[in-house]
Amino acid sequence: MPFDIARTRAAYPALTEGFVHFDGAGGTQTAAGVIDAVADAMRAAVGNRSAANVAGRRSLELVAEARSAVADLLGADPAGVVLGPSATALTYTLARTLGATWRPGDEVVVSRLDHDANVRPWVQAAEAAGATVRWAEVDRHTGELPAAQYADLVGERTRLVAVTAGSNAIGTMPDVPAIAKIAHAVGALVHVDGVHSVPHGPTDLTSLGADMLVTSAYKWSGPHLAAMVADPARWAALRPAKLVPSSDAVPDRFEYGTPSFPLLAGVTAAVDHLAGLDPDAVGDRRARLRAGLAAAQAHEEALLDRLLGGLAERPAITVYGSPARRCPTVSFRVAGMSPAATQEALGAAGFCLSVGDYYAYEYFQMMGLRDSGGAVRASIYHYNTADEVDRLLGELDALTGGTGRMAG
Repeated sequence: MPFDIARTRAAYPALTEGFVHFDGAGGTQTAAGVIDAVADAMRAAVGNRSAANVAGRRSLELVAEARSAVADLLGADPAGVVLGPSATALTYTLARTLGATWRPGDEVVVSRLDHDANVRPWVQAAEAAGATVRWAEVDRHTGELPAAQYADLVGERTRLVAVTAGSNAIGTMPDVPAIAKIAHAVGALVHVDGVHSVPHGPTDLTSLGADMLVTSAYKWSGPHLAAMVADPARWAALRPAKLVPSSDAVPDRFEYGTPSFPLLAGVTAAVDHLAGLDPDAVGDRRARLRAGLAAAQAHEEALLDRLLGGLAERPAITVYGSPARRCPTVSFRVAGMSPAATQEALGAAGFCLSVGDYYAYEYFQMMGLRDSGGAVRASIYHYNTADEVDRLLGELDALTGGTGRMAG
């Protein structure tokens, strides 16, 4: 059955304002069920977690439900779901915790493809420990992160390999399972940044070979919260810095302060929304998530092909990277225009796109593009349409004086 785009778009109140949102990589619009869940939780009596009263029990339930929902989304164990304010914050917590166990001569492998949130915490933790940082390089022309190079980068002193499952800049989806196999052969841990990949297809922690994986709910229709998942036994072996009276249980000891209970209600609602993307899907929530995200992925890939095809027909536009597997994300420049000027012109026409380096610092530094403004990013999400792609191509024609539009 074709992806029901009308039904899908009806679930996002913000879309009624009429703007075209090609900025999902920076944060998607919020589904109505999420908004309602957050509002309902804020209207109800909610207190500090306790089994002694109704308000406290509600908080306990909101936390447990969010852990269960994220576990279903990622193929993880609810007892291994750490919740927090952002992927960056959670990664820093993990980096400081692991870094405290590293010694001079130990090695950490990071990549120039990654968002800086999966680079700088590890680089800084390595520097503090006197460990060595080794870099996986990106092919400048294709945007690929070749997995084969990890055989030379990873050795007996490697303690951790950090790699993205999907570039937030150019969409590249590296062969994470192959990289993880190389890392695990020497006993190294693998930390996967799933912030940009999780919204665009089914995710399975075990199949990826990830020891830890982080994701942000606001990239998949939810509120501004994040989660990091691992086997509960993995968390049990780690001792983060924490307040003395705070819980020492797993995964609680990795979570600082009182959580936002209403936003946790929104996390659960966002996962339930994704599980309903395919109205004909059956089974438990995990099965419905896989079906719904697979259907959304096929829709997004068709739009990506349409966009890439249209951009390729326009010689005034330079697209960066041509990876074999990519999330529906494209970075480009228009000849004779700064990225900021392109963004402003498109914004005036009702298009919401990102500009700059989007925190993919190492990639844009390697490409020599940071000092001149980075690039413009068009990131597709499952509420986008073929008509919106064509309208974007038409606006680019207007900017460049180009001709020709995608056929219907």
